[in-house]
Amino acid sequence: MVALVDPQLGKCVEVPITVRFGDTDPYGVVYFASYFRYCHHGIEEFFKHLGLAPESLFRNQEEGFGLPIVGASCDFYKPVWYGETLRLNVSIVQARKKVITFGFHFFDDRQEELVARGQATMVAIDKEWHSRSLPDRLSNALEPFLPPVQTS
Repeated sequence: MVALVDPQLGKCVEVPITVRFGDTDPYGVVYFASYFRYCHHGIEEFFKHLGLAPESLFRNQEEGFGLPIVGASCDFYKPVWYGETLRLNVSIVQARKKVITFGFHFFDDRQEELVARGQATMVAIDKEWHSRSLPDRLSNALEPFLPPVQTS
């Protein structure tokens, strides 16, 4: 795992992914649901890179909050096969007071080719499952990874 600056994505965390047999369909191609597992793994590694324990963010009973994923999508451009290696670049698409949207770009490690792209949105919730502000320690840690503000 390494932080880097991609000219198109901005600051991101790169996570290596090795395609396992259980990630594939009967044809040996990565099954679509496996990409969502890879995305979640990418979020965990992103938080670890920030020095935050993922388990203290996803569900924190002591502080009374959680971060469930409320939306996710992925587009697939090229098949990826069992045994191949991907580079997953995880970035922040947007972060607001209560919401974080992560961007995921999957590259074939050998050909530097974009093979899939996705997003996942997390909302901070309280004990009653109502939205609440992101914890300050998370908002502060995300700041260096926020995309530049667009001005028109």
